[in-house]
Amino acid sequence: QVPKDPAQTWVRQLTMLSKQLQQVHPNVLAKVLKKEILYQNEEIVAINKPYGLPVHGGPGVRNCISDVLPILAKMLENMKAEPLHLCHRLDKETTGVMVLARSKEVAERIRLLFKTRQVEKIYWAISLGEPEPTEGIVEIPIMEKEVQSHQSHYKMTLAPSYRLSPEDGKVVKIRKKRDAESAVTRYRRLASSSACSLLELQPITGVKHQLRVHLAYGLGCPILGDHKYSHWSKLAPQKLPQITLRRLKLEQSKARHLPLHLHAQRLSLPLGEWIDLVCEPPSFFQKTLKKLELDIPKD
Repeated sequence: QVPKDPAQTWVRQLTMLSKQLQQVHPNVLAKVLKKEILYQNEEIVAINKPYGLPVHGGPGVRNCISDVLPILAKMLENMKAEPLHLCHRLDKETTGVMVLARSKEVAERIRLLFKTRQVEKIYWAISLGEPEPTEGIVEIPIMEKEVQSHQSHYKMTLAPSYRLSPEDGKVVKIRKKRDAESAVTRYRRLASSSACSLLELQPITGVKHQLRVHLAYGLGCPILGDHKYSHWSKLAPQKLPQITLRRLKLEQSKARHLPLHLHAQRLSLPLGEWIDLVCEPPSFFQKTLKKLELDIPKD
């Protein structure tokens, strides 16, 4: 029974997004990744990571990238069938540029480049609302905290080093939380429409869920489809403004099917020469941009 209504079809496509790759045979998944190769040389293979595919295994995960690296390695030309190696990670829901190394030594070199912040990463995100100011730097440490609610769960959250004094409104330094990691994100707005914005994000540090937390809690502009960080105290689907729902042809009750709109658009790293890897957003992301009338700026 195929729904005729385009809005229904859209919801069905969104619901299928993360299920599809969990249900295929590892060989099929390796073929999908091979099709998504953006660049390869003797040292690295760069892929466009699909949506909903975890990098590592875990409870309830049938398929993940690390498990199929040996199969993918065998499918590549001019390869001794040595498995590929992970150099960094992207969240399960994030799409875009991901670098794999053809040997342990190269993987070590690239991990060091990430650690010493020599890799330039540019992400695109669609956010709810508009950041104020429209470009700037968020520099607020992040730590993991347990949320006490009817469904206790863990989330990353801000651990600021300053607060406003209630007496005179002056900025006061507070004691640094022991577990907090320093986190820095550069951002700028590329377009806005329909109560949403298209943002370019550059994480200078690499803390877990950094972009999602800085946007949601630091700028008050959660990423579209980020159901985890749209509320603090509960796990519930994101609440969308009427105009956004109307443009997306969605009802609020179906908002839970909206995927996270966060895409690793560009990654540049110095490996002998400077390698610049660029990757178009996936089709669901591009469809959302169209529906919300957010125009991608031409360089």
